[in-house]
Amino acid sequence: MIRLNLVLLAAVLASAFYLVHTQYESRRLYTAIDRSQAQMRKLEAEHEQLQVQRRAQATPARVQQLATRQLDMRAVTPGITQYVTVNEAPVAAPATPAGAEGAR
Repeated sequence: MIRLNLVLLAAVLASAFYLVHTQYESRRLYTAIDRSQAQMRKLEAEHEQLQVQRRAQATPARVQQLATRQLDMRAVTPGITQYVTVNEAPVAAPATPAGAEGAR
């Protein structure tokens, strides 16, 4: 009977230690999940902020400002437009010597 009691006591102690270990592991994993979710929210907020900054950098007014300041570009006006005309002369077929045709 004493052996049976000792075996049962050992089983109860083992299950108690296992329960404590499982609860500890569960809490540790829960805090890891909570930390990961907080980091995810932080990264999403940063992503949104970067998207807003990117849209602000690509506005037509900003592009126009950069073009005029850094590239010295200006808007097209009829006063500064130069028109180029091309006089196309008819292209004559290359003349082949009369003796070259018979040599082939």
